[in-house]
Amino acid sequence: MNTEETLQDIRKTIVLQAPIDKVWKTVATSEGIASWWMPNTFVAVVGKQFILHAAQFGDSPCIVTDIEPPYRLGFDWGKDWHLEFQLKQLSDTTTEFTLIHSGWDANTMTEFGQPHSIIHSIMNGGWDSIVQDKLPSIVEQS
Repeated sequence: MNTEETLQDIRKTIVLQAPIDKVWKTVATSEGIASWWMPNTFVAVVGKQFILHAAQFGDSPCIVTDIEPPYRLGFDWGKDWHLEFQLKQLSDTTTEFTLIHSGWDANTMTEFGQPHSIIHSIMNGGWDSIVQDKLPSIVEQS
């Protein structure tokens, strides 16, 4: 009997008024990620481990799994999740950014003792704010 109940990936897409190289520097460098999401020790090397400093939830270990500059960055986050940032150049001054947060299982608890089913809903709303508000405010104003 399979008790695994997969929750849908969280997927957020936005069109940014910035060239793809500028967006890439914002989503694929330690300083860039810190400016719109959270402090970290990220290094853009496949297999490199790094830490996301997740405020009240503590430090989360991550490992870089995929890099294809300036189009795609993927990394495992904690014991269950995978994050992928996809970039698509629409013109010289516009870039489509997509965030995919996968690895959700309704029968699994996070490292900080919360059910995925609860955290999925919280993170889905949180990513709306981060991707739709914070990221463009950083990319389009700098």
